[in-house]
Amino acid sequence: MKVALVTGGARGIGAAIVQRLARDGAAVAFTYVSSPDKAKELADAVTASGGKALAIQADSADAAALRAAVEQTVAHFGQLDILVSSAGILHLATVDQFPLEDFDRMLAVNVRAVFVAVQAALRHMKAGGRIVTIGSISGGRVGYPGAGVYAMTKSAVSTLVRGLALDVAERGITINNVQPGPIETDMNGPDKAHVPHVRASMPVKRLGQPEEVAAMVAYLVGDEASFVTGASLTIDGGYSA
Repeated sequence: MKVALVTGGARGIGAAIVQRLARDGAAVAFTYVSSPDKAKELADAVTASGGKALAIQADSADAAALRAAVEQTVAHFGQLDILVSSAGILHLATVDQFPLEDFDRMLAVNVRAVFVAVQAALRHMKAGGRIVTIGSISGGRVGYPGAGVYAMTKSAVSTLVRGLALDVAERGITINNVQPGPIETDMNGPDKAHVPHVRASMPVKRLGQPEEVAAMVAYLVGDEASFVTGASLTIDGGYSA
């Protein structure tokens, strides 16, 4: 049985990835920050379906907590084969209104946490290990005012993945980046002001579903994707076409 760790796994895309990997037979640990009820509900659902799950409270902005989550996963399940760095946050504001503390936290969660988690996970991974980051098409297409800082963090992730993939290629470990477009999550909920504009711009006239992103992740962590590394794969309903 393979063992996976999904950061930011209690909600949205992360939760869909946890459920998909568990359904595919992996034991899955996942981190959460402020949603203990949702985390317990998800872990219980995986267990009830015959899978194995471990919920770990860890803020991805806290490097020590993130490293501890990796160690806790290995201590609990005995190994680590898959890392999915899914934790991410979104603050929208034009440059003249963007608080520096929001800028710093977005860098910490969206960029630094990817590096920290990958570095910690690689200490335990053997040949055949799989690492996937959840980026965004915003890394190459900002799309609307106020999204510049978020786009910068996602652009950094796609570049980082290319470099890290070269670092570990000879170890038989792959690292890839999934770039979702607008997906129906809390980040793109009906109460968000940017969502009507985004939906109107979609060629397919709908937002994507978290399960669709999870399916792409499932391919990348599987045996058939052993020749795919350093790639950023877009899943956006034609939004960036």
